Amino acid sequence: MVKIPKNPKIYHITHIDNLENILRDEVLWSDAKRLELGLECEIVGMSEIKRRRLEEHEVKCHSGTMVGEYVPFYFCPRSIMLYILYMGNQPGIDYREGQRPIIHLQADLKAAVKWATDNRIRWAFSDINAGTYVAQFYDDLSQLNDVINWSAVEAADWHDAAIKEYKQAEFLTYESFPLGLVEKIGVCNNSIRDQVIDKLGDTASLEVSIEKEWYY
Repeated sequence: MVKIPKNPKIYHITHIDNLENILRDEVLWSDAKRLELGLECEIVGMSEIKRRRLEEHEVKCHSGTMVGEYVPFYFCPRSIMLYILYMGNQPGIDYREGQRPIIHLQADLKAAVKWATDNRIRWAFSDINAGTYVAQFYDDLSQLNDVINWSAVEAADWHDAAIKEYKQAEFLTYESFPLGLVEKIGVCNNSIRDQVIDKLGDTASLEVSIEKEWYY
């Protein structure tokens, strides 16, 4: 098994149109908090899966909290979810714009855990897709290398069922994640990069880079 990277990164994907809300509030909101606040946004996920994450899938290491109450990150870019959006033929998902408008928000895992710990914010990571009934959850970084299958996370070919499961491991923070922890925004081409920089305005010091290898 591949050992944990020295400074592991985490990645949240969202539609470029959602960047204005993120910049205004200076946070990423969980689905539950977004619904509570009545925020409008461009939904790119599957409605039934989002419902189950809100109502059925518990983050077991924080009893009584549901996956949908947390902001989700993957441990890699070029996720399986991005592939689904790229293909645009998945039943149960209305989004049909492809991967081009999807941006990656990259953060540092250890910095995220420190922020959460310092602010008494609940956090966790799952061994597989957090929106499944068999996912296991942990809130101890010392278990990261034993739980996360880094070979699967880094795999470019994930057609093997086991690799596909482990590649979808998630990092979660309760209710929100601060924009200030985002190190970089990865985009697919110059056009989207220009649009992101325009939206950033005074926040233009945040790095925006074309990361073609993060896309299909």
